[in-house]
Amino acid sequence: MDRVIRAPCLQCSEEIEYLYKTVEIPYFSDALITTVICGSCGFRSVDVMILGENEPARYTLTVSSPEDMEGRVVRSTTGTIEIPELGILVEPGPICEGFITNVEGVLVRIGDVIDRVITWSEGEELERARELKAKIEEMRSGTVPFVLIIQDEDGNSAIIHPDAEKSAFIPYEDRLE
Repeated sequence: MDRVIRAPCLQCSEEIEYLYKTVEIPYFSDALITTVICGSCGFRSVDVMILGENEPARYTLTVSSPEDMEGRVVRSTTGTIEIPELGILVEPGPICEGFITNVEGVLVRIGDVIDRVITWSEGEELERARELKAKIEEMRSGTVPFVLIIQDEDGNSAIIHPDAEKSAFIPYEDRLE
């Protein structure tokens, strides 16, 4: 189902289009993707919502081959992404966007954020950002093993791959103890 609704922009009240699209995700559930882009003020929002009832969940995938990079990743606006080997934890926030991509796409998104950090950082912070960027590029080859963890309290995020393990949601605070 594709549906376009014209309504005021949440930021500037200009009349814009809200696109609602239902997609089928194999081995998972149908998802509703909502996309909003305002040409006037630049406001944009993308959300992925899994249709159906889901329990809080944690998905873990050990990536150890180029084939693992093709694992499908669904991240809703309530999903958390973690890559322990990089020391990276991406938590949802007020401007968080949902997306559907693959494992490599997650690394590309993180790399894009690091590129922005590189443009304004200096000293030790710049060196650390460059090291992270180099490590991400190595990981994208699929020959440098790492673990990808997706958690979602609403159960609307997942890693869809034969080797992905689903387990109980663990709040971040509880993992620090």
